[in-house]
Amino acid sequence: MSANVETMFYTREKPWHGLGTRVEQALCSSEALTAAELNWNVLQKEMRTEDGLMVAGFKANVRDIDNKVLGVVTDRYKVVQNEEAFAFTDELLGEGITYETAGSLQEGRRTWLLAKLPDRYIISGDEIAPYLVFMNSFDGSGAIKVAMTPIRVVCQNTLNLALDKAKRCWAAKHTGDIRGKMEDARNTLLFADCYMKELGKTIDNLNRMKLSDRRVYEYIDMLFPLLDNPTDLQKKNIMKMKEEVKVRYFDAPDLQQVGKNAYRFVNAVSDFATHSKPLKERANYRENLFGKTIEGNPMIDKAFEMIMSA
Repeated sequence: MSANVETMFYTREKPWHGLGTRVEQALCSSEALTAAELNWNVLQKEMRTEDGLMVAGFKANVRDIDNKVLGVVTDRYKVVQNEEAFAFTDELLGEGITYETAGSLQEGRRTWLLAKLPDRYIISGDEIAPYLVFMNSFDGSGAIKVAMTPIRVVCQNTLNLALDKAKRCWAAKHTGDIRGKMEDARNTLLFADCYMKELGKTIDNLNRMKLSDRRVYEYIDMLFPLLDNPTDLQKKNIMKMKEEVKVRYFDAPDLQQVGKNAYRFVNAVSDFATHSKPLKERANYRENLFGKTIEGNPMIDKAFEMIMSA
């Protein structure tokens, strides 16, 4: 198993890294907690030097099932347990929520869950499935993060576009009134339908924006600019990436019924950004790709920004 993926489960199809325990259908929160092997807690313990002196201002986050130290944090750090994360998502999204995948990364230092919302959206003839991702960390390296991630069902392309009129993600540090902050997240994300409605308007607008083949080539050139004095290898790699996006735009079977327009272009870029094999495959590239479901994928964002500013 990957050094970065500790435990997880997935539903039917293998996920971004192809590892984990397969289940036949999406699970409720209690089932998901067990299947992902996240049914453990983090205890905060005082730290002492070898000669017994207490280290003031810091605590160790220790996993209760194996006494593994997941991180050293300040004494202002507030723990959000895995069970609390599932309970929060259950309450946030209401009845009918199911979990498609969940697990831990980096030996338990980071955990996540991915929940599919019960609503079904047909936008411009496409089925778009809304998901919610919850990411947590116990090593002090990151905030609690929650984000909406819409997926185009026919091709599994992510459409987590940054929209001006609807908030897609929320984050809070593990300090202060953590319960109050999570209340704020509930107020922000409770109406996920708001984001999907704005996304629907945006997709309709993108479908109306016709693109000539020449304009598509120009956009692809803008996505992959050549560096000053590039090496032969750099030129080769840039040309390869450009050609891959062109193939996805002009030849992808799932886009043949979509006109030559901005929506088709954004989908082609999303397909490349989320499904193409990187030029250099690092050990954690799939984990980093999954992380972009929350932060947003810079390449997809750039393509969307180019279209909207034209």
